[in-house]
Amino acid sequence: MAGSKEIRTKIKSVENTRKITKAMEMVAASKMRKAQDRMRASRPYAEKIRNVAAHLSFANPEYKHPYLVKRDVVKNVGLIVVSSDKGLCGGLNTNMLRLSVNQMKNWETEGKAISVSAIGNKGFSFMNRVGADVKSHVTGLGDVPHLETLIGTIKVMLDAYEAGEIDQLYICYTKFINTMKQEPVMQQLLPLSGEQLGSPKGHWDYIYEPEAKPVVDQLMTRYIESLVYNAVAENMASEQSSRMVAMKSASDNAKEVIGDLKLIYNKARQAAITKEISEIVGGAAAVA
Repeated sequence: MAGSKEIRTKIKSVENTRKITKAMEMVAASKMRKAQDRMRASRPYAEKIRNVAAHLSFANPEYKHPYLVKRDVVKNVGLIVVSSDKGLCGGLNTNMLRLSVNQMKNWETEGKAISVSAIGNKGFSFMNRVGADVKSHVTGLGDVPHLETLIGTIKVMLDAYEAGEIDQLYICYTKFINTMKQEPVMQQLLPLSGEQLGSPKGHWDYIYEPEAKPVVDQLMTRYIESLVYNAVAENMASEQSSRMVAMKSASDNAKEVIGDLKLIYNKARQAAITKEISEIVGGAAAVA
């Protein structure tokens, strides 16, 4: 059995660790609420632009945007991976990256080439380790996503699609369900299909001024950007929720460890006291 001094040192160490995890839990809870507010605030715009894109996909304009045209043969696939910059958030990144890797293996089995764009340091580091073809990346997003920091990374993949270098574009991120549940999802961004966007009620068409091409081009680009922004916002809310739960679990485990160590310490202390009493009694008996 370890000495009393060693046990006291371990108790102090675990108590210090528990203070850190408790503080991180409270910080994550505060950031989670703000991240959820940003996520909910972005949903009305995303829903509206999704409806417009759905209407456009079923309309018959004089100009058909390349994002709405399905390729006959799919040889190259693009994947945008959305992860966190920091760790200590449970299995958030692990689950998302596992989904990405499994899908990439399926594509490779089908003979498709894969290009990757990474948003977040964890995903970027992982894709480099597994030898993926990383075309673009952005890290250091902070706690608040800004579209201007994402546009460059997104545009690399959109330009590749328009140039015919990739035939399909997907995004993989962690969707926020509730505080205790977040699940990794993979969503097809391009090409856009009516079934994917949702069929509008009734017949829809638009009148364009001065012409269809610049209007549709801007709309499609904004639509993809809004999807990626929402994915990042969802992932950030999931990150803070997962980190809060992970730090709460760590704090609870530290509390249990402290209790066990204190029990061991008390037993060791009692054993030492009992031994001293026995020695005193034995010494007194010998003198008598």
